[in-house]
Order: sequence, then structure tokens, then C-alpha cells
Amino acid sequence: MNTSITSPHNKRIKNLLQLQEKSRNRRKENRFVVEGLRETGLALTGNFKLLEVYFCSEFLSENEFKTLPDFENSDAEIIEISSEVYQKLAYRSSTEGVISIFASKENNLETLTFKNNNPLILVAEAPEKPGNIGAILRTADAANVDAVLIANPKTDLYNPNIIRSSVGCVFTNQIATGTTTEIIGFLQQRNIAIYAAALQASEIYTNVDFTEASAIVVGTEATGLNQEWRDAAKSNIIIPMDGAIDSMNVSVAAGILIFEAKRQRSFL
Repeated sequence: MNTSITSPHNKRIKNLLQLQEKSRNRRKENRFVVEGLRETGLALTGNFKLLEVYFCSEFLSENEFKTLPDFENSDAEIIEISSEVYQKLAYRSSTEGVISIFASKENNLETLTFKNNNPLILVAEAPEKPGNIGAILRTADAANVDAVLIANPKTDLYNPNIIRSSVGCVFTNQIATGTTTEIIGFLQQRNIAIYAAALQASEIYTNVDFTEASAIVVGTEATGLNQEWRDAAKSNIIIPMDGAIDSMNVSVAAGILIFEAKRQRSFL
């Protein structure tokens, strides 16, 4: 252990709070904050570089932290903090006792690699709510999709609310961001068929063959997908609904569509 901090007014603690609260600080410093033992472990497993660890010995010992997988490959600085400091930093009511800082990844389209010739990709256009993004990432992890693409993101992927709501699945998925035009070009260059969830000129999703290389695209509940996606799609698809409304939560829609694709692929 290198040092200890007992005051919430310490300069390092103030900087850590800025990383938690402000996207521009995360982008400028190329660092982000992770709260929790499981999430820290998933980030390590996802090959994110661990830079600093702040732990409160009232809740977690240094030795307990060192049992995390891949920690032995890290040269991170370990800092003990007081209970007062930890309570200042922690978002959760539960007390796992660890706050970690990791180096960000680029998350650009050029970093993506696929293990086979018929990848299954989930695309979300302009999702705004961190909770929805987190839920989409949990769905993608559960389905073990080949990649999640975020078009025209409204927030950075390392927003603490996304990390928390995804329960660390932001680290277990292969993720990239880009503009709608960039992502469409990326998919078309690789002959990945685009299926756009839309109300206009759509066919029922169960009638579509998702066994080829496929990208399922979902938009926001308020505005849906823009015309660029609908024009680029091999098919516009729809989930039939029998209630009074014609839309559902984007993460729920993504789950229905992705698991139909998984069902079809289970027969290959």
C-alpha cells in the first residue's frame, strides 16, 4: 500500500469526484471511475488498465482486493481511505469498500474484430438515458452478441450510471461508437445486413432470417430511427403489439429482437 487518505477535502479525492461527475474530465484525462468489487473485477477481465485503487478497510481489506482475477498483472497504486472519504465517493447504499480508476479505451469502429463470418450486432441510435444503455448492455451480454454499436451517443460510455446500471457489462461487451453514417458504412463494407426496428413499411420480426451476418438497430422510444437507417436497412422490422400504445422501452425491444436472432441461430 502506497498511502492513505483521511480527508474528503484531499486534492486527489476532489479530482476523483470530478471524474465521477463530469464527462469532459473523463475525456480529458482518459480515465474513469468504477465502484464495486464485481465491476472492478469485470473491468480487469475486460483488459482495462487499472491505474488506482481506493479501498476502505472497514469494508474490504487490501488482501481481499488482491484476490481479484488479473490483479497480479496490475501495477496500480493502492490507497487506503477512511470511512468518511468512502461515503463521500460511493454512489451506492451498499458498502463494498472499493473505488477504482481505470484508463479509458478508444471504443472506435476500427478496434472491432469478429470471430466468425456471421456476427450478430446490436446497434442503438442516440440512447439518452444511462439506465437504458445499461439495460441494453446487460441484454447484449446475456445474448453474447459479437458487438454493441452506439450511434450518435448522448453520453460517454464511462458515465458512472451506465457502469452501475449495466452491472459491469460495459466491460464484458465489445463496444464501439460512431455517427449513423459511419456505422452504416462500417456494416455495409462488411456485408452485414441491417434490420431497423421501425413502424414504417415493416415486416414482423419473426418472419426475418437473422442467421446471416446481421445488425439489429433500435432507436429511442420518442423518435424511433431516422430515415438514414430505414433507407440502409435490408428490412424494417416490427414487434406486433396489441395494447393501446405503439412503442415499448428500447432495452425491452432490443432483448426481444436479439433473442429471436439467437433462437434462429441455435438451429444452425
